[in-house]
Amino acid sequence: MFVFKAAVVGAGTMGAEIAHAIANADLPVVLKDVDRNFVDQGVDKARSLWQGRVDAGKMEASELERKLALITGTTSDDALGDVDLVIEAGPERIEPGRAVFSELDELTPGHAILCSTTSAVSITELGEATGRPDKVVGLHFFHPASTTRLVEVVEGDDTSPETAATATNFAQAIRKTPIRCAEAPGFVVNRILSASASELWRLQEEGGIDVKAIDRVIAESKAASMGPFLLADVLGLDAVVQITEQLEQSFGDRFYVHKRMRELVAGGDLGASTGRGFYEHGN
Repeated sequence: MFVFKAAVVGAGTMGAEIAHAIANADLPVVLKDVDRNFVDQGVDKARSLWQGRVDAGKMEASELERKLALITGTTSDDALGDVDLVIEAGPERIEPGRAVFSELDELTPGHAILCSTTSAVSITELGEATGRPDKVVGLHFFHPASTTRLVEVVEGDDTSPETAATATNFAQAIRKTPIRCAEAPGFVVNRILSASASELWRLQEEGGIDVKAIDRVIAESKAASMGPFLLADVLGLDAVVQITEQLEQSFGDRFYVHKRMRELVAGGDLGASTGRGFYEHGN
């Protein structure tokens, strides 16, 4: 199946950047949220990404407007009535996710593929909330979704080969590099990332080392673009704790949940999204 029109439900930073990536590949996309302010902020985020290219002399202003016109920002459920694929970009929690997928099942055409950009929630359980579990698949983008090429295509127990193939082809059509994987804790990338980060988290706690010193060494060595503590802030400490706890439960103590990270989450300091985590983040 070819995707002629897509939708993104959830107009936060991730949703806005996914919509930008879709429109940048010249596919029309609906960007939907329950609050008009969120929708407008999402469209403005997409515009700003193209504006950066215009300011750098890499895109004409007319091309910016043409691509921006491919994004339909809306709060209306009716806008989902003719899409071929919809991507849910909401909170990383199973019950809200199941509620959203049940609703999407009612609002979208029967042939439409329902995707989640989750990094941790069970695709199988999301599919069970719909009447089309064979058409439910994970499409896990990575931060920042507008430029990072990697996308995980995650197959639940009921995901059909046709659905996985369509999601893979769609990822390629929007100039991403898909890797297909079966549903498992951490999928592929987060299992690798958490395994390496766990060693640094454990080292920091056992040695009482300053977190900024560890991040600085990692960044200066070019082992990664940023250290594990700043990266956790950017990704969201709540999501990082959730994923690492799942991995620890599944695979044992080679995965380590940082105690201070748990304390920050319990106190509502989730990193960049709330303005404070291991670091202070300005608006």
